[in-house]
Amino acid sequence: MSQAVNHTASHTASRAVELLIVDEPSGLDTRMRAELEHAPALRTIGEDDLARGGPVPAVALVPVDGAGAEAGCARIAALRDGRPWLRVLAVFRTLDASAMHRLIAAGADAFVGCGTPADEVCASVLALAKGAPPAPSAAASSACPPAEDPAIGLTPREAEVLRFLSAGFSNKEVARRLSLSVRTVETHRLNLRRKTQTGRLKDLVTLARQLGLAPVLDTEAPRSPARHTAHAARA
Repeated sequence: MSQAVNHTASHTASRAVELLIVDEPSGLDTRMRAELEHAPALRTIGEDDLARGGPVPAVALVPVDGAGAEAGCARIAALRDGRPWLRVLAVFRTLDASAMHRLIAAGADAFVGCGTPADEVCASVLALAKGAPPAPSAAASSACPPAEDPAIGLTPREAEVLRFLSAGFSNKEVARRLSLSVRTVETHRLNLRRKTQTGRLKDLVTLARQLGLAPVLDTEAPRSPARHTAHAARA
């Protein structure tokens, strides 16, 4: 019985994804770290334990901050140097479009907010280890996120407008879909430009994808005036 248990534990450990939790430049929430360290599907390792191209997938969890993006870029670049097989999941506190692009150029593969539940972070780590982009969380995938996004301070309404703009909709089309006035959409678009420091469609698409906003479907019906009234109070 004991041998069977030991064999099962050994087999599970051998299949676990190796996770390197980087303590600098900004550190990781202690509670999140503790939960990840006890996740059965993960095996936390130190930087010296990184196998060079070994059979076990490895992911580095790197805390970053938009205000100190250069330090995060340097740390990620150092980790990726000589380790093209290593995947990097950046945990951000604040992040604007410019900092995000620099971190991607340095080698970041995906991003999660610092307030993301540990089980969702674990799922993102496993997805990266398999070579797939992390799936957006249920909250982030909703048509209208329930709370202000910590990455760039988007309100739920701004995130919703971003979702449609990134799909290539014009201001007039967004207004029709969300039962807003064109002028209101233009105001939200100006706020998005100010907060993201970009207005290019390519950048908006990248930002929407990184924030996990659900794509707009052709079958998605325009907002009814009644629904708009309920949402307008929160816009």
